[in-house]
Amino acid sequence: MPKVHDKTSSQSNKERILYLLKTRGELTATVLSQLLNMTMMGARQLLQDLEAQQLVSSEKRAEGRGRPKLFWRLSDKGHGRFPDRHSDLTLSLISGISEALGPEAMEKLIAIREEQSLQLYLDRVTPQPDLRAKVFELAAIRSEEGYMADVEVVDDGFLLIENHCPICAAAQVCQGFCRSELSIFKQCLVAEVERVEYLLDGARRCAYKITP
Repeated sequence: MPKVHDKTSSQSNKERILYLLKTRGELTATVLSQLLNMTMMGARQLLQDLEAQQLVSSEKRAEGRGRPKLFWRLSDKGHGRFPDRHSDLTLSLISGISEALGPEAMEKLIAIREEQSLQLYLDRVTPQPDLRAKVFELAAIRSEEGYMADVEVVDDGFLLIENHCPICAAAQVCQGFCRSELSIFKQCLVAEVERVEYLLDGARRCAYKITP
């Protein structure tokens, strides 16, 4: 029985490491051990196990004086552990619409989706008393939709961070979906919204700067 417990605990901590690397980006074993409340050796062993499964990779990097530090990140396979709502069939349908009916039909499809989503968002965001509450409610909606969203309060506003994109595959085929989402944010928040990090430009996440 104790061995089963240890194995279960180890697997749980591995999943937590994957989640932390997904939501926080590159981290050292030292930071991970502190976040997981475990020993450095324990964190390193779990990272080595995950590396053997090709779920994480590491890179030595010098930061100031002293020895270079080893930073860990998710591999492509590790990112794949977080589900994408769009299957190959969906991508095939999107491509088929564009090829058979032309870009105008694709834009119409995106406009219909935007109108439907906007109303759902407005119903929850509009009643909030101020911009701060609206941004946090928007983040809650996006998390429910699979975007693993967080909010950071900055000097002149807020940073809406999306650590995962469940429509990334579809967005790669038609970036109109991304343009539409940015429009939805602006209409819901009635504020300045700027995309400052973009997954499709090579960033590890999407992030939006929101100011009054």
